[in-house]
Formats: sequence, structure tokens, C-alpha cells
Amino acid sequence: MDDRSPHDHADWEEVVSSARERARSRQALMVERHGLSGDVQYHWSLDDARMTWSRGGEPFLTGRLTMIGSVSLSQRTWLWSWANESLPSAALGDIARVRRFGEAHDFPVLPWPGFGYLPELVAEARMVAASVLDADGLWSESTDDGEPHFLLHDLKPVTDAA
Repeated sequence: MDDRSPHDHADWEEVVSSARERARSRQALMVERHGLSGDVQYHWSLDDARMTWSRGGEPFLTGRLTMIGSVSLSQRTWLWSWANESLPSAALGDIARVRRFGEAHDFPVLPWPGFGYLPELVAEARMVAASVLDADGLWSESTDDGEPHFLLHDLKPVTDAA
């Protein structure tokens, strides 16, 4: 997209710095509180916007996910989930709020449908999205050609999730 309005880079850096600190502390708390280290398997579904973790084949944690966006490694691009028409609406959660936040504060990378893959910019966008949507944590997965990126919300032990 060529509609790349100027923005106050210092404001963006401040938002990113705050979001980065928030994401680091929340991520560490999530991993510690829910035992997400070691031999943990997981399964995610875009159709019902859920992620479930298991250990030894026994599910122990579940939560709601919001697809943030994805990286195409072959095309070297990032695509926001709100701009990806192939995704089920359940997986989008409230991701449009991130786009509106970018529009309201003149942070162009947030309302651009996509941009060239720059790992640091993708990391910044993910952390700001996590902050705007008050996520419990971030998750991503590497595939042969891509990396889907998610926010995690409402994590609950499987026994409490029903």
C-alpha cells in the first residue's frame, strides 16, 4: 500500500517500548503460571479461535486466540489478519481495534494491510497489538513458508474451561 502517512517516530518508539516491557512481563508470567516450558505440545484452531496445550497427551490449558497476522517467508511480507480475507471471523477477534489505534495515532504500520518483512518491525507490531488488545501472551509457529502469529487471551486450566 502506498498510503504511508508521516508519523511521529518518537511517539511510536515510546508506544513500542511500553508494549515491549508489558509483553515481556506478561509472557514470562504466562509461561511460569501455566507451566508452558519443557515438553509441552499445543494445538490451535482458527475455526473456533482456540489453543490447547497438553503434556503427555493430556490437555491441561486452553485459551482464546486472536490471529495477529502472518509472515510469508517466500515473499518476505507481513499481512495483518484483518486484511486476510481467507481467515475465519472467529480468529480475528477484535484485531480491527489495532488498525483503528494506528489510524487514531498516525502509526502507519498498524493500518497498512501489509508490508515488507522486517523482523524488528513485525516484532514491534506484534507487541503493540498485544498491548492494545490486552493479551495474556503472544504465540507464533514456524512452517515451511510462513509464520502465523497469535495473541492469547482468557487462559484457563482445562478442568475450568468447560
